[in-house]
Amino acid sequence: MGQTTSVKNYLGAYSAQVQQQAQALLETEKSAQWLLNKYPVVHGLGGASGLYEYALEIKNTFMRSSPPISKVIYDDKIHVINNALGLHTYVSRMQGNKLKAKNEIRISSLFRQVPEPLLRMILVHELAHLKEKDHSKAFYKLCCYMEPDYHQLEFDLRLYLSHRDRFGELW
Repeated sequence: MGQTTSVKNYLGAYSAQVQQQAQALLETEKSAQWLLNKYPVVHGLGGASGLYEYALEIKNTFMRSSPPISKVIYDDKIHVINNALGLHTYVSRMQGNKLKAKNEIRISSLFRQVPEPLLRMILVHELAHLKEKDHSKAFYKLCCYMEPDYHQLEFDLRLYLSHRDRFGELW
């Protein structure tokens, strides 16, 4: 995938000026150093149980009254090319004569080895879907409530994905 295509894929919603700045970082091969300076260490949540506990901690801190989550896992089948960093799904099951819905969060396996703030941003995004189904103003307001740097972290993650397409994994 070409470097310009990569920037368009991941940063296409940003202004032309921001896209040009990101493109310049990639072309001058300074994106790695910029990202490593900002995020030098990867998180230690490689397993499903640690990821679940971490997500539950965020949920209980900011969204105590929202529906419970039954599972938070890394998923090898989620591909960031399809614009999915993670998925929030409902699994409905019959229990007696009642229909019970369970909330599950699946995070792309690609994010097993990224810095904690970037993983947190993805989890915050998926947790916000417990209350807000669409990507509306209320949705992003909730994301920023749970993670004040949400928009910057999302940009940084998208820059990393552009970097990854061109140069390979960084962490």
